[in-house]
Amino acid sequence: MSQIEVQIMGQGYALACPDGAEERLHQAVQSVDQAMCKIRDSGKIKARERIAVLAAINLAFEQTASAPPAASASSTKTEGGVDLESLLNRLDEALAVDGQLL
Repeated sequence: MSQIEVQIMGQGYALACPDGAEERLHQAVQSVDQAMCKIRDSGKIKARERIAVLAAINLAFEQTASAPPAASASSTKTEGGVDLESLLNRLDEALAVDGQLL
């Protein structure tokens, strides 16, 4: 196990990494950094925690979108029947005040 230094939105992180997986981890970090910077650069959201949560949801949603569909491609429901639009609206309400979860 090795340790690598990375930067996400200008903040440094030391991450443990299995030997031989450094390139994959760097690619994952790059995806997270790009997703978070895109949200930050939109100018609508300022709290790092909220940006991180929204980026994680976006990345997970993109990943599930590339998986074989369980239902119609136009559906916003997940395999478990969760309505993603409703979930995102609830998340927005819960995080309406920047830093509320701190």
